[in-house]
Amino acid sequence: MSQEVKKERPAPDPNSAKYKLNAIAMKAYADAQAAKDRGELIGWCSSNFPVEIPETLGIAVCYPENQAAAIAARGAGAKMCEISEADGYSNDICAYARISLAYAKIKDAPEQNMPQPDFMLCCNNICNCMIKWYENLAKELNIPMIMIDIPFNPDYEVSDAEVEYIKAQFWDAIHQLEEITGKKWSDEKYKEVMEYSGRTSRAWLAATSCAKYTPSPFNGFDLLNHMAVMVTARGKVEAADAMETLLKEYEENHATGKSTFREEEKHRIMFEGIACWPWLRATSTGLKSRGINMVTTIYADAFGFIYKDFDDMCRAYAKVPNAINLELARDKRVKLCKENHVEGLLVHTNRSCKLWSGFMYEMSRQIGETCNIPVASFDGDQADPRNFSEAQYDTRVQGLTEIMEANKGV
Repeated sequence: MSQEVKKERPAPDPNSAKYKLNAIAMKAYADAQAAKDRGELIGWCSSNFPVEIPETLGIAVCYPENQAAAIAARGAGAKMCEISEADGYSNDICAYARISLAYAKIKDAPEQNMPQPDFMLCCNNICNCMIKWYENLAKELNIPMIMIDIPFNPDYEVSDAEVEYIKAQFWDAIHQLEEITGKKWSDEKYKEVMEYSGRTSRAWLAATSCAKYTPSPFNGFDLLNHMAVMVTARGKVEAADAMETLLKEYEENHATGKSTFREEEKHRIMFEGIACWPWLRATSTGLKSRGINMVTTIYADAFGFIYKDFDDMCRAYAKVPNAINLELARDKRVKLCKENHVEGLLVHTNRSCKLWSGFMYEMSRQIGETCNIPVASFDGDQADPRNFSEAQYDTRVQGLTEIMEANKGV
């Protein structure tokens, strides 16, 4: 019997957006390790802590959420979670937290290593679980933690009082970091970082808005993969260049009838919730096999920060998806659904995000009613494969598909 000859994959194009974005994401870990090796102090940072602060100060930081997602996507989520559970951490808490706590203990994960921190940077505009997660890390590693509180905003606009409250905390964080690291703030450097962040964000938001075209010039799962650079490197010139390349590629795809979504686009959905990284291939395949393209998600646009000065930056960080009221959160999603011709909403009810899930049930109902689209939800976990049922997911997607087909008269 002749052996099957495997097709060789073409070498990646170093001028492509995908190559550039992957290189930036990996370089962040390498740069942090190099800084650590030089004897500099480095931090672990939450995803919506203002990246402009360490970037302006020239401080290397790593992102435990990104590391946990990478570890989970490469198959080690359950192993790391079990290490934390053996130390008494509940299976009910965030899988990202369990992976991170395990990594701080064993200090090695071949799936994605990063240097140990000298301080923690935490901002609660993601979730309150993060506060206790980072506090535990700071206590166990005996290092300082800088905490920024972004208050819940019941209104559509951010008040001047809220801006002043946040601004005082940002400046306090800057002064603490200057004292901890010996690095000094530069207004000129901040202006440069702000310019790059604006370029990066404008290109990213324009690229994600290309889903307005039918068919979409991209596979929506691209957004989840490229989002890491928006989290970690918005203020770098390399990120601005890469995102502008991404926008150009998507516009060219539209002009030439191409797409990174390789199947016929029969249906278009919005995906809500955190990606299930251990099952990303399964979740993607379950959609592609039915011709469903996930064309938009709120968490892609959430990391596009455009502001004109320091006060305006404070205002932007107060309007991220998890820090705003139900009405504004709903209206942002309704806008995305309408602009991108969405036909259905698929919601991942993440096991550990219980407060958010209750909020999302009502918001999903209102989105479905306002946009006249079906809504399906599935239980899962962003990083622990023990808490995800592929059969349940497939059943929910099948049900969503049947309703979308019926609405089209298929």
